[in-house]
Amino acid sequence: MLTEKQEAILDYVRAVQSERGMPPSTRDIQRQFGYASQNAAMNHLRALARKGAIEQINGRTWGLKARLVQTQLFTVPLYGSIPAGPPVSAEQSADETIQIDPALFGLPARALRRIWALRVRGDSMIEAHILDGDIALLEHREPRSGDIIAALVNGTETTLKRLVHRGRTAILRPENPRYADIIPETGLECQGVLVGLVRRLSGAYI
Repeated sequence: MLTEKQEAILDYVRAVQSERGMPPSTRDIQRQFGYASQNAAMNHLRALARKGAIEQINGRTWGLKARLVQTQLFTVPLYGSIPAGPPVSAEQSADETIQIDPALFGLPARALRRIWALRVRGDSMIEAHILDGDIALLEHREPRSGDIIAALVNGTETTLKRLVHRGRTAILRPENPRYADIIPETGLECQGVLVGLVRRLSGAYI
C-alpha cells in the first residue's frame, strides 16, 4: 500500500510521463514537491520501486512500468458539471468525452459500459479530496450507505454528496464543515456512484 505522499509522486510521474513521453527527473520532483534536496525525492522513488509501482529506465530516471503505460484506454462520456456545494438545477449536456485507463481505477471490464463522468464545481467535498475542477467518474448502480453519489434531489436539483442514513431517512452529507446536510423533501435518486477522480496537474489531467 502506498503512502499519501507516494501516491502524489506517482500521480506526478504518471502525468509527466504521459505528457512528455518520458518520466520526470529527480530534480523535477524535488522542485514540484518543494524538497530541500534530491535525496528526499530519490528515497520516495526507491520506495515506489520496491512496491512495484515504477522501475528504473535506462539506468537513470524512474518511471512507470511499460505495462502501465501501454494500456487500452476507454472513452467515457462527460456530462456537463455537478456542484460540490448547494444543489442546483440538473444539467444534462453530453458534449464531451475523456479517455481513461480502467486499470488505474480498478474497474472491471463488465463495469465500463456503466461508467460516465461529470465535472465538479465547488468545495463542499474537499475533505474527501474532491476539488473544484475535478472530473468525477461515476457508475450506474445501486448505492450503499457511505458511498459518494451524484444525487437528483426532489426531482429537479443535482449535487455530489456522501449518502448516509439516519434510521430510514436518507441524508446527503458534505465533506466540508461549512456546509449543512441535505435532507430531500420529496425524493432522492442516485444517478451514479463515485468510482474515481481525474485531476488537473500542471496542465494535464491525471
